[in-house]
Amino acid sequence: MRTEGTLTRLDRVFARLDREPQRPAHIDVPRMSRHRVVLFSATLAFYLSIVWAVVTTSWLVRLDWQVMFFRPYQQWPQIHAFLDYYVVLGQRGPTAVMVAAWLGWRSWRQHTLRPLLTLAASLLLLNITVGAAKLGMGRLGPHYATVIGSNEMGLGGDIFPSGHTANAVVTWGILAYLASTPRARRWLSALSAVTSLGVGLTTVYLGTHWLSDVTLGWAAGLLILLALPWCEPLIARAETALFDLRDRWRARRGSRVPVPVPAVPVGAPVVLKPRAPVPEEAPAARETVGAGRTARTPVYLAPGPHTPRSERTPVTPAGSRRPPHSERVPHSDRVPRGTTSAARPLTGS
Repeated sequence: MRTEGTLTRLDRVFARLDREPQRPAHIDVPRMSRHRVVLFSATLAFYLSIVWAVVTTSWLVRLDWQVMFFRPYQQWPQIHAFLDYYVVLGQRGPTAVMVAAWLGWRSWRQHTLRPLLTLAASLLLLNITVGAAKLGMGRLGPHYATVIGSNEMGLGGDIFPSGHTANAVVTWGILAYLASTPRARRWLSALSAVTSLGVGLTTVYLGTHWLSDVTLGWAAGLLILLALPWCEPLIARAETALFDLRDRWRARRGSRVPVPVPAVPVGAPVVLKPRAPVPEEAPAARETVGAGRTARTPVYLAPGPHTPRSERTPVTPAGSRRPPHSERVPHSDRVPRGTTSAARPLTGS
């Protein structure tokens, strides 16, 4: 049985998404309205016109060469260091990480994966459309131009349209697209437009892109933002599929309970044999007496007749069994200790 103390990392991520009980009702999903269709059509026509102008080596290509010969980085060298850092706002890696962090927090707070899925869909469209256009037209940049006045198309380059500009339009514009209120959407739209415009002009200043590259990049990024409502049904289905997958995964993980071991069926009683008594250990051998020491026999085991208490000499008041002084044997008649009466010499009859 799994408990809260054994949650995996994926469980903790989905548990954070479940902190709010339901999806907020104020989330407004943009739809493909007639106004948006008109803007999309106009932007697409503008995109195609720029491509045609460059392919036919029109006045736009001559303007590209004039700006390149102007060399803006030599005209205003004092802002070169700042613009070297500012152009990072158009690089796909750093900007995607920053915006994904913000949208991940939005997903956590709003109990929805839509912000992250929308960002993923926009970046996928950006890589497909802009990448295909870059490789298909193969235009060289200003630093690698070969013939003055040429459009430099089909020579193996990859700068038309500008990837920095298109990425800035999409990455920062997605914040305005996902705004919760109309006021926030207006402010974020203006901010993303200024940021992407500055990134595009910075690439022209640094001499890494033609002016037509930047113009086509703006149009390519705007086309992706305007086409996102067409992707909303697919995004909603993807979100539902991910949450269904999460629920099935949780159910499968929760069903993995330990299976009890089946009990052994009780059969005929088994008669157990009595255990054999354990033999007691032999007592330890007593310590032998040394050769120079003779074992003494206890007094009560001494040989000879035992005198009963009734035949013993009465104890005198003084507490002694010795005979009185009048009956004492003279000193001369005393027998030395250790001899018998038979060995005593006879003094007379």
